[in-house]
Amino acid sequence: MELYRSAKYSVVVSVNVERRVVGPGDDELVTEAWDLKERTRRNDDVLKQRKGFFTNAYRRSTVNLLVRPPKEEIIGFAAVRRDGYLLFLVVAEEHRGEGFGADLVGAAAEAHETVTCHARSTNEDAIRFYEHLGFETERRVENYYEDGGAAYYLTLGDGRESLRERLTSHLF
Repeated sequence: MELYRSAKYSVVVSVNVERRVVGPGDDELVTEAWDLKERTRRNDDVLKQRKGFFTNAYRRSTVNLLVRPPKEEIIGFAAVRRDGYLLFLVVAEEHRGEGFGADLVGAAAEAHETVTCHARSTNEDAIRFYEHLGFETERRVENYYEDGGAAYYLTLGDGRESLRERLTSHLF
């Protein structure tokens, strides 16, 4: 077993993982991230973006990646705009429940006073996950997705309280 340390907490997991940050304008590992997103789309019926949209969003954001060497296998990533909006948060199905999603949100929280995102209104697992971390539902947005699906707009933090403290209080 390896002890995985993030800036927020430590979790014992059965894989070696390293965190990498890809800055705006870079597309390092974009193909591998796309492949994980597409696998998630097929398995969970979410994240239905076109490749061009995904690639452009990836290149415009800061992407925190969790990578398992030596094969450069991405087990999770979060693409975050400069205003703290989570464009994508993906963790490989076989690694969910190990703290990686919370770590990726924590990385966004370290860099922003507020973190926001949309979650498909029918994606109960995602909504429970975000609520567990302390996100609050601000509003429902009808016809948010290309297929006409609704989304919830979720917010973590309001600029007054440290997001690190808020996440820690929800996780421990």
